[in-house]
Amino acid sequence: MTKSELEKLEAGEEYYFLDPEVAARKAASADKCYEFNQIPPSQPDKQLQKAKEILGSHGKNLSMQAPIYFDYGKNIHVGDDFLSNYNLTILDIAPVNIGNNVMIGPNVDIYTVNHPLTAQGRRAYKAQASPVTIGNDVWIGGKSTICPGVTIGNNVVIAAGAVVTKDIPDNSLVGGVPAKVIKKLEK
Repeated sequence: MTKSELEKLEAGEEYYFLDPEVAARKAASADKCYEFNQIPPSQPDKQLQKAKEILGSHGKNLSMQAPIYFDYGKNIHVGDDFLSNYNLTILDIAPVNIGNNVMIGPNVDIYTVNHPLTAQGRRAYKAQASPVTIGNDVWIGGKSTICPGVTIGNNVVIAAGAVVTKDIPDNSLVGGVPAKVIKKLEK
């Protein structure tokens, strides 16, 4: 039996990203994010309710500043005491699992989707997704980028502007492009 493009996407296989089912899922998420982004900051209860509708799961003490931009939303799972600042983009084609006590600065991008290195693959509108995992007690500085397939350990600080392309061990301060461990942090 032939898999649908959405089934390929969910299995972590290469898929055609212009497929109508895939595109419809992304459009539905864009609409929900638009609704969240239109809620005035003076209505935090309404923002919180909409955020809970968008996310796959969440813990207690959820705070997200508008605007947000998600590819699906339902693949984003955040723990307790989650805070994100303005302009959070999460391309959650694959799951994004975020632990407890995580703070995300402004203009942060988290990507689970990638495209082929070959021109032929890109011309064929192919993509493939890999999950991102972020541990507990993590602070991601503004304008940082987390690339597909990355796992960030517990008690990690990512310096502003870092591009995280590889896994980050527990108790680390990382920075740079690509991000490298600058020093070990106390537990």
